[in-house]
Amino acid sequence: MHASSSSVALAATLFCQAGAAGRAALSQEELASLMPALGFAFSPMATPSPGLAAVDLRISLHFTREFGMVISAGMGGIDAELDQGNFRQDRAAVYAATELTDAAGFLRLFQRTLAWQRLAAIARRDGLPLPDQALHNCFEALLALAGAAAAPDAAFVLRSLDLNPAHVEAGPNGGGLGVNQARCELGVPAARRLPRPVGKIDKLIHPKSIGIIGVSSANMNFGRIILKNLKGSGYPPEQLCIIRAGETEIDGVRCVESLKALDHKLDLLIVAVAAGAVYELVDEIIETGAVESVMLIPGSLGETKASREPAAALAERINAAHGKPGGGPVFLGANCLGVVSHPGSYDSWFIPLERLPKPQKKPERNSVMLSQSGAFMITRISQNPWLDPRYMLALGNQTDLTHGDMLAYFAELPEIETIGVYIEGFRDGDGLDFAKAVRKAVVKGKQVVVYKSGRTAPGMGGVMGHTASIAGDPILFASVVRQAGAIVADDFNSFDDLFYIAGALHHKKIGGNRLGAISGAGFEAVGMADFLGADSFAMEMGALDTATVSGVEEILKAKKLDALVEVRNPIDINPGADDEAHLQIVEAFLQDPCIDAVVVGLDPTAPSVRALESSKLRPGFDITDPKSTVHLMPPLVARNEKPVIGIVDGGQLYDAMSARLMDQGVCVFRNCARGTRALVRYVEARLYADSLKNRR
Repeated sequence: MHASSSSVALAATLFCQAGAAGRAALSQEELASLMPALGFAFSPMATPSPGLAAVDLRISLHFTREFGMVISAGMGGIDAELDQGNFRQDRAAVYAATELTDAAGFLRLFQRTLAWQRLAAIARRDGLPLPDQALHNCFEALLALAGAAAAPDAAFVLRSLDLNPAHVEAGPNGGGLGVNQARCELGVPAARRLPRPVGKIDKLIHPKSIGIIGVSSANMNFGRIILKNLKGSGYPPEQLCIIRAGETEIDGVRCVESLKALDHKLDLLIVAVAAGAVYELVDEIIETGAVESVMLIPGSLGETKASREPAAALAERINAAHGKPGGGPVFLGANCLGVVSHPGSYDSWFIPLERLPKPQKKPERNSVMLSQSGAFMITRISQNPWLDPRYMLALGNQTDLTHGDMLAYFAELPEIETIGVYIEGFRDGDGLDFAKAVRKAVVKGKQVVVYKSGRTAPGMGGVMGHTASIAGDPILFASVVRQAGAIVADDFNSFDDLFYIAGALHHKKIGGNRLGAISGAGFEAVGMADFLGADSFAMEMGALDTATVSGVEEILKAKKLDALVEVRNPIDINPGADDEAHLQIVEAFLQDPCIDAVVVGLDPTAPSVRALESSKLRPGFDITDPKSTVHLMPPLVARNEKPVIGIVDGGQLYDAMSARLMDQGVCVFRNCARGTRALVRYVEARLYADSLKNRR
């Protein structure tokens, strides 16, 4: 059932009544009126009866700083007090932003919890229908209330509605919800920042003119390094200018006295001055209207106790400018490493190019990396040059432009396929904007990979000291952002793996969750099977078709391995198998209608595999041989629509083999655990994305 207009009107009346009386919560009498209006039986003194009603539930609406109104459901009563760290993901409770879910979708999420599993087990034992209809009705009523009760123009709004314990009551039409205790808290609507003119991000990443403030004519300071990187990355010097009084040129780039002396409006101004000089300079930037976008490099704005108040006032002045005609300039940063924009032909990072050469692995890049921490991007690219994004932007303190702004912009760019995001914290309300942008990107066929730091109390404190962010609840974050459609990484390694696999397999068909596993190393074949499960999803070993079994038997017979190998999945094809044997069996598995993806151990240490950069024992028996995996595997991967992951588990001797395969678009991991786990998470995300598209 829907929360009727009369029940919503009653809720509004009760909220205003309590607010006018100076109360921040509804009384028990008011709750006794509200609960039946929502369709719930309210019995504060009732003792739960056996059966379904014996399972305590906690079902809540909460207005959160980051995501606005969030619905949650899980174990109630004493069980609700247990630490969620004792349970796997989505087992104790589940969360979703109310604006991004419906009753059916949230019910599917709730069915992962231990609470639902208990209800289902009791229903089956007692011969009762599953409790899904009663739960659906409950979620539908709460979602309708959330949509109406969080209106920003209301005098008093819902802050939380907590039903705990609640229970499912068996009955006609699927039964209903009984509530033993409820609490409803109210508040006044929170003020939101003005919308940023997000379209000006185009000026930031594709500038036709760039100015720099803070370039030293005598020393190699940050401003001077940025200037050299701009020129070294191919940005035309004639489109550059330096704002510096008393100089005519530095390093061949013209200087102008001040912003007021500019003869044209700049698309981008890079500010690399001391933090204390930023406050007055920002006022000048806004007043002159000489700039479309600004990059604030200086750190410490809002990161120390002494700077928080002036930094907040600075953000307010920038925000106010967005309410004027034209929207004012957009600001990236502060505490911002800068931007690398390959289409914009510029690199403004203050890292010398000799310390971080930009890789040239792909003729056409299709990804974006957004990060609050510039160092996070530096280390990712330094260690994983195959990530090689089209754009890399450091957001820093989010004084103006936020995660939600950036993701909303890149979600609309058709040439972008994958987006990797490192987050330390959201500005108020921006978590919801970010989640909406995730959903938009995913529905448009993109993948969004996210890692959020600040998972512990010390980590949250470090976040506050680094980019002046508020870390927020990591469990709430992960649940809401995953529900929106993002792939949430658990650590730095999984971020690297997921961002990489999302780009490598973007154009492959994900038809299901059935895996084929192949290796000449027994531990590896078994290991692939052992890593098929994730917290909320699992792949399975596909049952081989009889035609596949016969075909593989013929391959083994031709390679004189038939007496040593039994055809099954996973298959250990023996260390005597050469490159061709590995890949012929991969092809056979890919043709099997019962297999959706293949992971193959390429066994670089096996004596029959051409895996060395050069061989002293057998000259020419190496990766230069036309019969090597390096030559045979790329066309196999290209002509098959199903995903294939190669595992090169070996030391530095086999770096060249791995690099040559990756350069040609083959998805390669250096051990089977990381490769299989990444595939499982990726398949889960792609299948969920398909379900989101089908619901539209």
